[in-house]
Amino acid sequence: MRAVFMGSAPLSCPSLDVVLEMCDVVAVVTQPDRPRGRSLKVCESAVKALATKRVSAVHTPERINETAAVDALAALQPDVIVVVAYGQILRQPLLDLPPLGCINVHTSLLPKYRGAAPIQWAIANGESETGVTTMVMDAGMDTGDIILQRAVPIGPEETAADLHDRLGAAGGDLLRTTLAGLPAGDLPRIPQDDEVATMAPRLAKADGRVVWSRPAREIHNRVRGFNPWPGSVCFTPGGKRLKLWHVAQASIQAGGSPGAVVSFSEGQPVVATGQGGIRLLEVQPEGGKVMDGAAYVRGHALALGDQLE
Repeated sequence: MRAVFMGSAPLSCPSLDVVLEMCDVVAVVTQPDRPRGRSLKVCESAVKALATKRVSAVHTPERINETAAVDALAALQPDVIVVVAYGQILRQPLLDLPPLGCINVHTSLLPKYRGAAPIQWAIANGESETGVTTMVMDAGMDTGDIILQRAVPIGPEETAADLHDRLGAAGGDLLRTTLAGLPAGDLPRIPQDDEVATMAPRLAKADGRVVWSRPAREIHNRVRGFNPWPGSVCFTPGGKRLKLWHVAQASIQAGGSPGAVVSFSEGQPVVATGQGGIRLLEVQPEGGKVMDGAAYVRGHALALGDQLE
């Protein structure tokens, strides 16, 4: 089975391994090299780094739906196109190209969490379970017919970084089963129920701003879901940025306005919220390194009654 693989993010790599194992990969398509990080150093995608060692043809078109890019793929005569966290939307001419269709691996139990950030929003919304889905792509945003699904539990303290790796591996395993049954044409195709669909929009830095009036449970989930990006951020009484890497829900004995430091537990500050408290386990001060909450208190003189914004 001749295959083109499209992917860019580290999440794509377990699925690329599966496609290389099971198919004749005639090309890998990934995003162009981009500036990344604070230094804006130009870096290749995770998929390109993996594929250049194993595939002779690696394409990096700026716009995959332009005629030249579509014609180049058509000339390769792929039977199937596999898409995993590629980063560009495929239009109809590309979707119609392979006779066995364009198969996508999505990291949620569709139709829940359609969109660019399903891992993060599932945790941020307090879900105890998510999963992976293979589907036949159509022109919508994650609206194609479902082929197979596999549920994956979410641990109560699991971060998006933790879950990312587990879902990447689970997606590769589900893709293996999907590709094995694809040529025979007897895999299920289950239309999605749009009435129960939910969205997982692309994250922005503003999503990480801590709102202390929210319940502690919700803040805890958002800190987990937005770790490592965009991160969860508040500001100290002096206006300095404070990033929250790990927190825990905590009971509070005395009342306090949301954002106020109301106690210390093993030296770590406990902050009042709209309902309950949040204990700061691991934080990163502006311009500093990640540190234990108690170490932060010792070095920055955070006191009872201080207000975090």
